[in-house]
Amino acid sequence: MKITIKPEALAWFKSELEIPKGQGVRFFGKVYGKTDVHDGFSIGMNVDTPEKPIAETTEEGILFFADEADEWFFKGYDLIVAYDEKLNEPKYEFSEAK
Repeated sequence: MKITIKPEALAWFKSELEIPKGQGVRFFGKVYGKTDVHDGFSIGMNVDTPEKPIAETTEEGILFFADEADEWFFKGYDLIVAYDEKLNEPKYEFSEAK
């Protein structure tokens, strides 16, 4: 799994979240909702400390990651975090992992 953060989404995270040293933005699967590859599940995010990351990337000093507990949700996919201008929030897209 690979995590890609688009510049517009990075700007949103920088302006909206305070991330203490040693922590980052965790992406995880949650019950209810829908993604373009999951029915009945959506993606959540919070500020957290990585325990057993399965994927991580650092952009302008901000760590973005997914932990082993959510491998079931991301298995076989890469995550692209874009920005939805109309909703003023991150938009999550999946592509098949290469």
